[in-house]
Amino acid sequence: MRPLLLILLISSLNTSAHADDIKIPVGQQGLANVPLPSRGDAKIDVLDRFGLADEEHPAIGQPPITRWDYRDFSVYFEGNRVIDSVVHHQHSPSLQPERQP
Repeated sequence: MRPLLLILLISSLNTSAHADDIKIPVGQQGLANVPLPSRGDAKIDVLDRFGLADEEHPAIGQPPITRWDYRDFSVYFEGNRVIDSVVHHQHSPSLQPERQP
């Protein structure tokens, strides 16, 4: 019984593993040439350069973090200064499921 078990173990170790390659397309996040506010900019500078935001979220937490949403990007403020600007994800039309009538 032991020689049979040993043969099975050795033969299972010698078989090469096969795996399918799954390719998941990663969409680009927005357009590369979208101008964004820079870290450290004041709220008034962002307002002067980009105008009123489409939506302004109230401050949350300590220190207070505020978010202004524009059409193509969002700006995060700590107090009166920009801490980050993020381009909104743009869905690729080729990845959208086709709708049947």
